[in-house]
Amino acid sequence: MFNSCMFTGDATSKESSPFINSSTSDVEKCQQYDGKNMALFEEEMDTSPMVSSLLSSLANYSNLTQGSKEHEEHYVSWMTWLVGIGGVLGTFTIVFMCCSTTMLTAISMSAIATNGVVPAGGSYYMISRSLGPEFGGAVGICFYLGTTFAGAMYILGCIEILLIYIVPAAAIFKMEGLEGAEAEAALLNNMRVYGTIVLSFMALVVFVGVKYVNKLALVFLACVILSILAVYAGVIKTSFDPPDFPVCVLGNRTLASKGFDICAKTIERGNATLTTKLWRAFCDSEFLNATCDEYFTSNNVSQIQGIPGITSGILAENLFSTFMEKNSILEKRGIPAVLDPEAPETNTNRYVLTDITSFFTLLVGIYFPSVTGIMAGSNRSGDLQDAQKSIPIGTILAITTTSIIYMSSVILFGACVDGVVLRDKFGEGVDGNLVIGTLAWPSPWVIVFGSFFSTCGAGLQSLTGAPRLLQAIARDGIIPFLRVDLYICSLTISLLMLRYLIILSVRTNLIIFWI
Repeated sequence: MFNSCMFTGDATSKESSPFINSSTSDVEKCQQYDGKNMALFEEEMDTSPMVSSLLSSLANYSNLTQGSKEHEEHYVSWMTWLVGIGGVLGTFTIVFMCCSTTMLTAISMSAIATNGVVPAGGSYYMISRSLGPEFGGAVGICFYLGTTFAGAMYILGCIEILLIYIVPAAAIFKMEGLEGAEAEAALLNNMRVYGTIVLSFMALVVFVGVKYVNKLALVFLACVILSILAVYAGVIKTSFDPPDFPVCVLGNRTLASKGFDICAKTIERGNATLTTKLWRAFCDSEFLNATCDEYFTSNNVSQIQGIPGITSGILAENLFSTFMEKNSILEKRGIPAVLDPEAPETNTNRYVLTDITSFFTLLVGIYFPSVTGIMAGSNRSGDLQDAQKSIPIGTILAITTTSIIYMSSVILFGACVDGVVLRDKFGEGVDGNLVIGTLAWPSPWVIVFGSFFSTCGAGLQSLTGAPRLLQAIARDGIIPFLRVDLYICSLTISLLMLRYLIILSVRTNLIIFWI
């Protein structure tokens, strides 16, 4: 067995290695770095700068492109719908399968990472050194494009949260009073303008220096953690003080809130009985002798609590799956309803309808992207002091932490929220209010701002990580024209791609699928 202190591989002096401290003796050098200096090429050793503190490392790791925290915050709005459709048992099985898959993949990646030094390049470096630059380059380019696409989507998500939930008055193209295609066009135009502004600001931060990105990462990480804690605190609060979250049902059918203002057929005012907006939606006139929809006439209107609380026993109702066909009406279990099977179905637009046909494999496909952030640590391998140690430990601990959060969320959502609210994907029955925001304590704004800063941080880290990945690919000569100035060229290309992806995404409505 050769001693790494005696042979350098290319006759280059070991004193040029950044891992060697000139103040130590040669014997100490051999003992300190023996078994770690295993890079295939000596010139690659200068791509592993040291980090200044453990806290900065944690911040960088937690807020990387497609990291576990970002995906958790980004997909948490889908989690309630998954629980409502798949049931607690089915959704828990899906989460367990997906998390187990990523854990096995992380263990395999850890085996490669511990076999030698992992400088800048992360997963691309490990694949290219294991299978060759050809395979590594193909995978690296796809990974770079995916990271760039993700950056554009994160920026658009940030703008959507800002304009819809935080500051609607900031919209340049006003959406008040618009419906349908006109409202959608106004929102997309706002995304184009604000997306360009946010991208320019993020580019300025990245140009100034990565250390400022790392400082902002601490803020974004804190916001995500506070959002998660707020949800758990809200769940505990529902045990003795559940929030007021009413849902109006006709018989056992969930009514769309935009079709009425009062959850009643009639109201008493003085000695007179007046009909409501809900009455006029199902009848041909506002008078009591009007001809009304048969289902409306045969069933009563009632109001149920959408978040009855963890002690309500709603978990038993949400335990099993409720797969539905497209355009099916959301129905409340346990409420009797009078329905004539031979009567034609009318006024279906007054109810909350499903937009897609649901089945088990669809739920798996929707959920699985939320656990694909396992490359978060390896993406910044060049910033880790000891990548061989940090990548395996950090990745496995991150997957374990988020898996526990996801699986506990499945059980808690099923135990706190009514099934019709869980299956109401777009909140049509609750006037578009945020279910998780209402559940959280002390305020829904914790979730709103947590989501906003999470998408901001994820977009900023995408812009930071994508050029580094392209830079690592260019360093191997796979893209020769980038070798003039690796980082500047890579960052410029990433900025141009992000700019056009923002325009393309809103033009083709890709944002609707992503968020």
